[in-house]
Amino acid sequence: MSALPSLESATQPSLVAPREVAIVLLGTGVVGGAFLKLLCTPAGARLRLVGAANSRRQQTEPAQLAARDLRERLKQTGAARDDATLLATLDANPADIKVVIDATASAELAARHVEWLARGYHVVTANKSLAGGQLSGWRALQAARAGGACYGDAATVGAGLPVISTLRRLRQCGDGLLTLEGVFSGSLSYLFNQYDGSRPFSALLREARKLGYTEPDPRADLSGEDVARKLLILARNAGFALGADEVAVESLVPESLRGIDTEQFLERLEELDAPLAARHEEARSRGQVLRFLARLNQRGRARVGLVEVPATHPAARLYGTDNQFALTTTRYNTQPLVIQGPGAGPEVTAQALLGDVLALG
Repeated sequence: MSALPSLESATQPSLVAPREVAIVLLGTGVVGGAFLKLLCTPAGARLRLVGAANSRRQQTEPAQLAARDLRERLKQTGAARDDATLLATLDANPADIKVVIDATASAELAARHVEWLARGYHVVTANKSLAGGQLSGWRALQAARAGGACYGDAATVGAGLPVISTLRRLRQCGDGLLTLEGVFSGSLSYLFNQYDGSRPFSALLREARKLGYTEPDPRADLSGEDVARKLLILARNAGFALGADEVAVESLVPESLRGIDTEQFLERLEELDAPLAARHEEARSRGQVLRFLARLNQRGRARVGLVEVPATHPAARLYGTDNQFALTTTRYNTQPLVIQGPGAGPEVTAQALLGDVLALG
C-alpha cells in the first residue's frame, strides 16, 4: 500500500495539546444539520465553524454561525453562495488546521475535492461522487492526497462503520481481499428486511421515505447506483483498479418510471409492486428470501442487484437499516471478517464526519 496521508495515521496518541480546527461546512441538509448539532456538544468544543452554506445561501458572520438554528436561518437569509468567499474566510482564520466538509451529494462539488487538497485544505466528506465515480477521478484523488493533505472518507460507506479503515489496515499488513459481499444500503436493507409479501412493496417504500431512510427521490436508492459507488470505493481501497463501467448494476426502477419527475414517480409507486411480488413468490417457493447485495470476486468482477439467499445466509438475518460487509481475505479465508451495524441515518453519518475532523488534530 502506498504511503498516502490518511486519517488513520493522524490518530496516534500524543502528549501535545490538541490544535484548533477551522471548518467550512458545505451542505446543511439532514446530515449537515446533524453535524451542526454535534458542534454544540463537548466533542465539538475545539472546532471553529467559520463558514456554512446550503445550495443557495451562505453565512460567515460569527454571531450568525453560533446560532443554534443556523440551518433554518440559512433557508431564509444569508449572502448568495460564493465558494471563493467561503475559502477566503477559511484562509484568514489563524487556526492550525483548516478543513472543508462536504456533506452534500453534489458531483460538481466532489469534483473540486482534488483542487482543495492541492491547495492544502483537508477534506472530510460523505460525498461518494469522486471516490466512487470514474477511475480517473479516483487516481487524481490519490495523487492529490500524496501532497500532504488528509482526505476523510469514513462517512462515504456504511455511515462510518469501520469498513474502509479495516480494508486499508489489512492491505497495509500485507493481507489481500479475495471476495467482498454484503448489504451496502441502509434503505434497501430496511425495505427487504420488511418485505415478506404481506404488504405491497410500494407501501413499505412510502413508509421508508417518511421515516427518512430513503432519498427524497427513492429512485436514487432503487437504481442501485449508490450501492455501486460504495462497492467501487471499497474495491479501489482494496487495490482493485475498477472503472465505473465494470460494475454490473441491476436497477429496481422499471424503464417506464425512469424519465419522469419525482412527483410523478411517487404517484406511480404501485407499478413497482407486481414485478417484485412475482420475484418474492419465486424466491419463497424455493425457501429463499430477497436481498439487494453487492458482490466482488478476486478476479475483480463486481455486481450489485437483487438476489435470492437462503434463510441461513448472514444477509437474511439483518435488522432495520443494518449494513453488512463480509470480507474474505488471504488470512480471513476459512471464515470471512464481518462488519455489521446501522448503515443509514444522519446522526451516525454526521458522527463519522466529526470523527474524521477530530482525527486531524
